[in-house]
Amino acid sequence: MAATNGTTCPKPMVATSTGVFQGENPLDFALPLVIVQIILVIVLTRTLAFLLKALRQPRVIAEIIGGVLLGPSAFGRNEAFLKTIFPPKSLPVLDTLANLGLIFFLFLVGLELDPKALRRTGKKAMSIALAGITLPFIMGIGTSFVLRATISKGVSQAPFIVFMGVSLSITAFPVLARILAELKLLTTDVGRMAMSAAAVNDVTAWILLALAIALSGTDTSPLTSLWVFLCGAAFVGMCILIIPQIFKWMTRHCPDGEPVEEIYICATLAAVLAASFVTDTIGIHALFGAFVLGILAPKDGPLASALVEKVEDLVSGLLLPLYFASSGLKTNVATIQGAQSWGLLLLVILTACFGKVVGTVMVSRLCKVPLSESIALGVLMNSKGLVELIVLNIGKDRKVLNDQTFAIMVLMALVTTFMTTPIVTAVYKPAKKGHTYKLRTVQRKDPSTQLRIMACFHSGRNIPTMINLIEATRGTEKKEGLTVYAMHLMELSERSSAIRMVHKARKNGLPFWNKTIQSDSNQVVVAFEAYGQLSHVQIRPMTAISHFSDMHEDICASAESKRAALIIVPFHKHQKFDGSLETTRHEYRVINKHVLQNASCSVGILVDRGLGGSSQVSASNVDSTITMFFLGGPDDREALALGTRMSEHPGIALIVVHFKADSNMEGTEFLAINVSETGSYPDSKIADEEALNGIKQRVTKDGSIKYEERIVKASSDTVEIVKEFCLCNLVLVGRSSEGIVAANFGLNVKTEFPELGPVGGLLTSQEVSTNASVLVLHQYGGGSRPVSLEEEKIRDDDM
Repeated sequence: MAATNGTTCPKPMVATSTGVFQGENPLDFALPLVIVQIILVIVLTRTLAFLLKALRQPRVIAEIIGGVLLGPSAFGRNEAFLKTIFPPKSLPVLDTLANLGLIFFLFLVGLELDPKALRRTGKKAMSIALAGITLPFIMGIGTSFVLRATISKGVSQAPFIVFMGVSLSITAFPVLARILAELKLLTTDVGRMAMSAAAVNDVTAWILLALAIALSGTDTSPLTSLWVFLCGAAFVGMCILIIPQIFKWMTRHCPDGEPVEEIYICATLAAVLAASFVTDTIGIHALFGAFVLGILAPKDGPLASALVEKVEDLVSGLLLPLYFASSGLKTNVATIQGAQSWGLLLLVILTACFGKVVGTVMVSRLCKVPLSESIALGVLMNSKGLVELIVLNIGKDRKVLNDQTFAIMVLMALVTTFMTTPIVTAVYKPAKKGHTYKLRTVQRKDPSTQLRIMACFHSGRNIPTMINLIEATRGTEKKEGLTVYAMHLMELSERSSAIRMVHKARKNGLPFWNKTIQSDSNQVVVAFEAYGQLSHVQIRPMTAISHFSDMHEDICASAESKRAALIIVPFHKHQKFDGSLETTRHEYRVINKHVLQNASCSVGILVDRGLGGSSQVSASNVDSTITMFFLGGPDDREALALGTRMSEHPGIALIVVHFKADSNMEGTEFLAINVSETGSYPDSKIADEEALNGIKQRVTKDGSIKYEERIVKASSDTVEIVKEFCLCNLVLVGRSSEGIVAANFGLNVKTEFPELGPVGGLLTSQEVSTNASVLVLHQYGGGSRPVSLEEEKIRDDDM
């Protein structure tokens, strides 16, 4: 069709082709071309993300760079590439998909922002947030005058000023959460202040952006901008009045523990699109409708979890990278030419850094925050990301930013975010508090003192056994009691929602029933909360959010700070329906290995075969038999001390099986020489006798403890005795037993899992048929007993 000016409009693209055999090029059609574009964008951004992972950079950096590389700055300099893969006629389809993904992503961002948490933001964080917005905004106004006088001549002044101010004052909230988690700063004072200030900053930035969009209309009449702004405010007011009531009704029909009906998910997603349509019609961009709906959506409960689960992967993994590609196609670094342009780029970067860092540092120092923390806060608050790109793209689409200004601002966002991690790492090193506490083992002179246990779990599968184990361990009410830190081990993956991650991390060490912070209404929390309230045990929730490769650092550091005497970690295998053990994740095994080697207290590895069944057993219904195999050594004494404590429970019977070497045991003389070469063995043998004498004395007084002695002539006898006594609910064993029986057994029986020791390995092998859970204990030796796992060739690169 001929246009009025004489030029020819490009022919619209047909959706699908009939195939290459019909003589058609699939890349001339919309669907095959957009598929190629999506694949190319994902492969490039993921490859860059992998390469930048070593520098601990957030994925957004890779996505911005990937987008720029695909555009006219790099690959797009090749005209053939640009015309083939990103022809002008395909861009409307690409932009539509990218913006559709962006709409749902902004809904998720709103879903993660809790208005109630914003109202609880402390004065210190609020002051830092306001300073982090005000000074950069003022400096952005100053920069806008410089740019208008040089490379942005002729643009409308009012919207340009607001766009520049917003661009320099934004803090990318999701990016900041990712960086803090990566640097393990989420639970530090700096992390908490940064997240609170960034949340306030984010909301303020969106309000300012709405103002900028209202001002940037093509109509020159100021009444039009006022009308757009008032209609936008009216829309938000209507949403605040109506939407929460609808979500409350939905939440009532979505009970905990049951799958959310599809109709509620579809209705919510349709409402997001409808809200986006309304705000687009008003003239303040479709994103605002989705963002407002996300803020008003419920933050907890099955509906919120289902929405994140259904939407997050598709949006973040597939559609959102298209927005970076779309943005990159508009970015031409080649437009930055000459000393003046590069000088302006440097000016913008320095202005952005100076405004954020100096503004934040000044107020932080007035709030008596140490200098290193103040600088770290300022640098963290200067991290940009997707929100920055959204602002810049809206500015470019509205003709407020020209090509050169747009390229300069994109590079500024890239540089300021890239430098965040290295600068924070250099200037701020959280002080590691050294805790000098003595009670680092279960075995102690006064068993009535308080016992602190850190019980780690990966998923809800571990919960019933863990709670039943805690119930068994709580001892008598005469003692000082038991405090359990229930640590949820979560992998720091790209799909972790930022705010949910922060909420979990902030709860570290706080009671579940603390009403000032809403607890997650998931089954894990509910189970521990119910048990904690019904029993005399203090339960404290914690969350370790790390890459698997360094998760053990979080576990060990948390155990040290909480003065734990015992860390319990789940074995890397779980029981199948047929009773056999199946690997859950190999990474769990590597974590267990590192915890054993680095923990500054005793460690237990729990092989879960359903202690007490698949649900929590109430205290009055506990009826368990626990067997403790005693061969000798510190680890066995640790297991014996824990078993003795468990025997105090009225529903538990403890059987202590003592393995004694026969004088005619095979290789006794050789084994005796080997064992005696260990300098500490005589002392250890005396300690073993004292521990066993204590048990023997309690046998006569208390029917809950039985003592059995078995003579061992060969390693086969040890296996038969284990088989005889393993028909119980729980078996306690030491990881590295000592003595002649242990040495004989270790020489003749090779275990697949050295982290469990010979007896623990036997109890998890197919040679022994049992449904008993197994707790393998390693006693902390203060560095005098280094953990050797040399037989196990665990490859850390499998991580």
